[in-house]
Amino acid sequence: MKLRALLDSSVLIALLDANHVHHRLCSQWLCAHTAGWASCPITLNGCVRIMSQPSYPNRLPMQTVVAGLQQAMRHPMHEFWADDINPLDANAIDWQQVLRPADITDAYLLSLAVRHQACLVTLDQGISVKWATGVENKHLLRLA
Repeated sequence: MKLRALLDSSVLIALLDANHVHHRLCSQWLCAHTAGWASCPITLNGCVRIMSQPSYPNRLPMQTVVAGLQQAMRHPMHEFWADDINPLDANAIDWQQVLRPADITDAYLLSLAVRHQACLVTLDQGISVKWATGVENKHLLRLA
């Protein structure tokens, strides 16, 4: 059974930036994924923030990034999820396993995917299934 995919910011960026090193990989994966995809405020804001930074190699104005995301979100396979879990709830993040502050957002996104019986899709190889409660390998897909 395929699960809906919560695309993290790294995947959204690769999809929106045709010059991104992983654009083709992410585009091909998404075209072949038939269970649909999701976004949430954290992933959307992260995408806009990163792609509009002066240091981003293919920098775009914030308004252009927002317009691209708005267009993508109109696709019938898309769902928007609210960031509606309490990260301090015992059934969310396993704080004994999260060792660095830099991993908190990824742990939260993984927990959100589990809550929605979905899969977090990322280019980040450093995410651990141990970070969230109730995670199985099916809940995390690393594309690169």
